Amino acid sequence: MNYFLVKSEPFKYSWQQFLKDKQTFWDGVRNYQARNSLQAMKTGDLVLFYHSNEGKEVVGIAKVVKEYYQDPTTTDERWVVVDLAPVETLKKPVTLETIKADPLLQNIALVRQGRLSVMPLTREEFDRIVALGAG
Repeated sequence: MNYFLVKSEPFKYSWQQFLKDKQTFWDGVRNYQARNSLQAMKTGDLVLFYHSNEGKEVVGIAKVVKEYYQDPTTTDERWVVVDLAPVETLKKPVTLETIKADPLLQNIALVRQGRLSVMPLTREEFDRIVALGAG
């Protein structure tokens, strides 16, 4: 199993909307490194959902339910989407400030490459953030 983090501005697509929708395709990625992470996602992989700009916090866990395919919002074949479904809301959102202060999370892309919208995590990093969100 692989682990990832995706970012969304809550005013564009929030965790609450995701819960209502029950599933969505993750579109709008226009960065090659983020696209490569989408292409690496396999069905069943777990994904942390991060609210960027407003909140700046991990709020939930999702899973990949369909592997990458052509982004239906563009005809440009370079861009892909995956389908995600929500799994669980974290009891306590994990803020960027908390992540930056945690010695075990110093090397994650969220800290090193703040503008990247889709990024891989190690199992240890994923598990640490989930533990912090357990309250």
